Amino acid sequence: MNQIISIIRSKKIAPEQLFMLSVLVVNGGNYLYNLILGRLLGPEQFADAAVLITFLLVLSFVAMTYQLVTAKFSVLFEGSVFKSFVSKVYKNAFIVGLISGLLIIVFAKELQVVFNTSSSTMFIIFGVGVPFYFLMSVNRGVFQGKKEFKLLSITYQGEMISRLIITLGLIFLIDMQSSVIIAIGILISFLFGLLPFKTENISLKTSAIETSHSKQIRSFFILTAFYELTQIIINNSDILLVKHYFESYEAGLYASLALIGRIVYFIAWMFVMLLLPTVIQLNKEGKPTAPILFKYVGYIASIALVIVVACAIVPKLMITLLFGESYLPMAPLLWQYAIATGMFAVSNIFAYYYLSLDKYIPVIISGVFGMLQMFLVVFFHDSLEQVVHMQIIAMISLLIIQLLFFKLSKNEMVKTN
Repeated sequence: MNQIISIIRSKKIAPEQLFMLSVLVVNGGNYLYNLILGRLLGPEQFADAAVLITFLLVLSFVAMTYQLVTAKFSVLFEGSVFKSFVSKVYKNAFIVGLISGLLIIVFAKELQVVFNTSSSTMFIIFGVGVPFYFLMSVNRGVFQGKKEFKLLSITYQGEMISRLIITLGLIFLIDMQSSVIIAIGILISFLFGLLPFKTENISLKTSAIETSHSKQIRSFFILTAFYELTQIIINNSDILLVKHYFESYEAGLYASLALIGRIVYFIAWMFVMLLLPTVIQLNKEGKPTAPILFKYVGYIASIALVIVVACAIVPKLMITLLFGESYLPMAPLLWQYAIATGMFAVSNIFAYYYLSLDKYIPVIISGVFGMLQMFLVVFFHDSLEQVVHMQIIAMISLLIIQLLFFKLSKNEMVKTN
């Protein structure tokens, strides 16, 4: 341990590498959180927990719009323009978060009915935390854009560690409905995730942003919001639809399958976090951006292949070790689900690459196939196996189209030159 600390102090580890290590630790901690809940609660209660965790993922994608917009223009803007921009984003994010949280609280009973949960209180508690999550995302966007990866790492670590410790502590110490305890843990973790919070970036007196800048911000915001909506649909609609169409036991089994199969996607996210500011900076300097894309696509494709093979060779061992024998019925579907998430993770790198370059078509493509996946599951859900197969069809199709677009756009550039 002392050796690791001395290496970090001697700056042998770059901030980007430290951030990647931090993301791996955070994803590992979040996985541990889910795995422990799965083992402690069993399939039926874990189905309720999975709804809350899915709501958290949906919230993260919505708030990610603010984080990515803040990150991009933190690279492009400087001085008073940057300060005015960040202040206005904080104000806007808080208002949107407040409205979203109130809507969740007001419709808590309806959400309980739609998703067949045992409590509506968990939605009320979750709704209270939503505005804080939006503020946290803007704060992270500043760190990401300015490449302050150490501070960015701290916010992710704080959120993950506090949620893990507080939730498990309350489960063992207090006799309360598990879904309510999980909601309390999530709420408190948002407050920890706000730290460190840079108040110097906020000013009550802000100057007007130029019209050209305002249009640029608005266009990128709309584009990013649309793409994050497709992420919500692709990443979370299957779990929510399964919870709606199937019994709690089957929904709990499927939640365990989704959690294991999405390992590759969560690993891919750290590359996306590094990709966006790097591509924006290279494009700003007039340097080629394709090499960085190829590097990250290679990383994700390799990781996806390893995970799919592992899921195919030892599915029962993986499920038993991670969730326990009560989840073994999902073993035959594990490698198939991993294929779907692996295809999505690779295509996601292409989409974020073009998003960084303000190109809209790949984002629209993702939206189309996200809706396709949802409609396929809505119309074909006779079994959990059929649900997985529908996702494979949609995600393989998405990746093929993204690759074709990349090839065509590169050919177009060659002809232009």
